[in-house]
Amino acid sequence: MSRNIPLERLRNIGIMAHIDAGKTTVTERILFYTGGTHKIGEVHDGEATMDWMAQEQERGITITSAATTATWKDHRINIIDTPGHVDFTVEVERSLRVLDGAIALFCAVGGVEPQSETVWHQAEKYSVPRIAFVNKMDRVGADFSCVVDDIEKRLGANPVPLVIPIGAGDEFAGIVDLIEYKAVYYDEEDSGVTYHEEEIPADMIEEVDKWRLHMVEKTCEENEALLEKYCEGGDVSPDELREVLRSSTLAGTVVPVLCGSAYKNKGVQRLLDAVNLYLPSPVDLPPIIGRQMDGEGETKRIARPDDRLSALAFKVVSDRHMGRMVYVRVYSGTLHSGSYIYNSSRKKKQRIGRLVRMHANHQEARDEIFCGDIAAVIGLSDTYTGDTLCDEKDPILLDVIEFPAPVLSLSIAPSSRQDRDKLGKALQSLSAEDPTFLIEQDPETQQTIIKGMGELHLEILLDRMRREFNVSCESGAPEVAYRETLTGSLELRHRHAKQTGGRGQFAEIDLKIEPLEPGHGFEFVSKVVGGSVPKQYIPSVEMGIVDAMTKGPYAGFPVVDLRVTLTDGKHHEVDSSDFAFRTCARDAIREAFRKGVPQLLEPYMSVRVIVSDEYAGGISGDLCSRRGRIEKIDAAGTRHEIYAMAPLASMFGYVTDLRSMTSGRGNFTMHFEHYEAVPYELAEEIAAQRKKKE
Repeated sequence: MSRNIPLERLRNIGIMAHIDAGKTTVTERILFYTGGTHKIGEVHDGEATMDWMAQEQERGITITSAATTATWKDHRINIIDTPGHVDFTVEVERSLRVLDGAIALFCAVGGVEPQSETVWHQAEKYSVPRIAFVNKMDRVGADFSCVVDDIEKRLGANPVPLVIPIGAGDEFAGIVDLIEYKAVYYDEEDSGVTYHEEEIPADMIEEVDKWRLHMVEKTCEENEALLEKYCEGGDVSPDELREVLRSSTLAGTVVPVLCGSAYKNKGVQRLLDAVNLYLPSPVDLPPIIGRQMDGEGETKRIARPDDRLSALAFKVVSDRHMGRMVYVRVYSGTLHSGSYIYNSSRKKKQRIGRLVRMHANHQEARDEIFCGDIAAVIGLSDTYTGDTLCDEKDPILLDVIEFPAPVLSLSIAPSSRQDRDKLGKALQSLSAEDPTFLIEQDPETQQTIIKGMGELHLEILLDRMRREFNVSCESGAPEVAYRETLTGSLELRHRHAKQTGGRGQFAEIDLKIEPLEPGHGFEFVSKVVGGSVPKQYIPSVEMGIVDAMTKGPYAGFPVVDLRVTLTDGKHHEVDSSDFAFRTCARDAIREAFRKGVPQLLEPYMSVRVIVSDEYAGGISGDLCSRRGRIEKIDAAGTRHEIYAMAPLASMFGYVTDLRSMTSGRGNFTMHFEHYEAVPYELAEEIAAQRKKKE
């Protein structure tokens, strides 16, 4: 297709869902039907085009968000296949930031699962219009109407089914298109490439009429003129329905629902039609808004090739053949191969080496990338995730992507002296790719500490170090990212005075320290009047407090959720200095922890375990023994879903324990929810162990 495709025929979409809902399989079918591949790759065979990493092929899961381009009925569709595992939620977050629309995938048996809710709310945060696809209609226990109810109740959405299935499980034969009022059957001999429409089976007419009435009424409710026409008995045409469905989907008031089985090659073409019909093009979206470089005001960019350049770097990948590749979404203007651009986030001018349009891990070289498109840039050595690329003459700063803080850490060390340099390069490269992978050097033990979103996240990263960077390293036991705080308010006066023969050090401050609601971080307030603490020293007081909070006095973990108010103080004309006030503030916080009631906080995880009824009692008891709280238990036939809250510290290795307890038939998901107080005796034990290490 021509590179000059009209913007209204361009779609930037993501496929998002819970793990194992079939995202990669759906993408493989899309590539097959649009001519992107000549052979269908199956996830379970390790042959999926989009799962190109060795770890993805071995585990049958998606780890990185892979980008590809397809063409369907004169539309170009840029697709990002995102991971479903919660440890890789960063991939979903950054993909949604640059996408215009999304396909929310649901399993016809599992319905709305925990990670489905997480990614749905992530899409809501970025106001990304969605269509829903109920996949795996061929599985035993598939229930389309139950999933539609689930979408409405659990996600608070307004689902409008546009198709319904003909049969379910082994008897799933095709779909009924409610708008065209036709039954659609797919030819199994050519993997569903050809399909034909027939009259609706007689035994389904009553059910189809009920669903069609529901669709027409729901759609007409979204448009006054159409509702008036319908109430007066006028015929509502398919084109009128599609027009209102499109505007309502873009507004986020309606979610069109389709269904099928990607594995059985049924329903995917109708899904592609829905992408073209109902999801937005770049011109359907409002202008992108950013900040001026002086930070004083807003500035806009319109999706036009001749407007000023604005693009967002949303992913960095180190490719062993291509080198460092930066994925960008161009919001306005045009990127030219070999030209210079301005990185306003880093305030650096950089040269674009090459431009490539991605097809999973294959590349197609381009001379230009126009607004609205997604591509990879080679040559931007100083560009990182979240950076804005623009025209130096008219710079703009786009909103950065917010990432969750890592909750798990472990120590690593090179196995040999030869591995030391290679380890540093590998860590630097991987942290540039993944903003939730952090590296720290413990100043006292000199250990290298890596932090991530979960056991699987860190396990995959260590595996990549061995395979891609040929680094042999040893890792210590995982450590939980604890936090410290104070439970009550207190006021104190602290004086720092030293005389060392020459000029001395003097500072005195009065502080009021109050706990904040969980998740509120740190606030510093100055209420000094009359110059008792000169203005130039007040920032030093704040810096001293931050110094002390970086490594808390109780157990050496970061301090959170405190408001510290500087109420008064004293200074000396000669002996006071920035250093004196900074030292005074740092020591004051330490004194506050000795006088107050410190509290250790630990990350709590939302856990959902799915087991057969024979194991439900034992699993519930085991979760309670891990200091977990059972929130609820849902029974659906012979399957039980146990919802619990449990501390991360007690959930290490749970995947192995669960398999052992259920003979391999149980599975679970877990994601970070919030921080809670550690029981006093356990907190004292952790603090003592921490101090012993030091």
